[in-house]
Amino acid sequence: MHDQQPLGGSAAALPVLAVVGVGLIGGSFAAALRQAGAVSRVLGAGRNRKSLHQALELGLIDAEASLTEVAEQADIILLSVPVGATEAVLETLRPGLRPGALITDVGSTKVNVVQAARAALGDRVAQFVPGHPIAGAETTGPASATPQLYTGRTVILTPLDENSAQDRLRITRLWEVCGARVLVMEPGMHDTVLASVSHLPHFLSSVYMWQVASAGNSDLRMELAGSGFRDFTRIAAGSPEMWRDIFLANRDAVLSELAEVRKALDQAEQALLAGDTQQLHDFLERAALARRFWGSRSGLK
Repeated sequence: MHDQQPLGGSAAALPVLAVVGVGLIGGSFAAALRQAGAVSRVLGAGRNRKSLHQALELGLIDAEASLTEVAEQADIILLSVPVGATEAVLETLRPGLRPGALITDVGSTKVNVVQAARAALGDRVAQFVPGHPIAGAETTGPASATPQLYTGRTVILTPLDENSAQDRLRITRLWEVCGARVLVMEPGMHDTVLASVSHLPHFLSSVYMWQVASAGNSDLRMELAGSGFRDFTRIAAGSPEMWRDIFLANRDAVLSELAEVRKALDQAEQALLAGDTQQLHDFLERAALARRFWGSRSGLK
């Protein structure tokens, strides 16, 4: 790894990595690259000073830095911030951004992130390669970071026309070093697909958790809840700020998927109301078979 030019842009030295937002996602990226010996130094930046101090103590980063220092020193910059903060962070980075540096992100929506990058970076937008790792957990913060988070997982890149082939390759190789499989997709397609398989599940989980927590006997319900409740509501424990921004940024696609789920819910409800044993069985069987097939194919049981 030490002599692969695409990682840092120089065969003489490994790149300096900066992570803006050193939590589970950003911290795991740093940990994986550090473990692989793919970076020479890791800088950490962000609004949460406590998290930065913790990341430093855990060895995820070598030093805390301001966004200005990140722009001046880093070869690779990973943005792990709520998607609504992307434009402001890029605007701050732009004035001091090194000519050979590359910025990428982990945002769960891509159309709005690309728009933010164009607005903030202007004629330097070629230095931004948008990305989204399909990995995460309900836990947050530097203490949750692990170098194994991306092993065997998928990372989607939605590169811009302005990105050079070499720069796309540099970002691709970094994620591959982390153990991930990289797919390339258009931003709009990314947002449509992820609305269905990522954003809507979190929306439904949160709505259900809100309904249970708002019930008059919520304490009793949760005292009796078991593994089904645990599995269905796990993702509702995610960052409210992050998911608020995701839902609003991808609102049209999420609303479209929500309408389709409402149709399916109506269909299942009608079968239940009618006491239609066969229709209800067929509905449940199709869902069960599809879930088992996905589990066996994806390796995520």
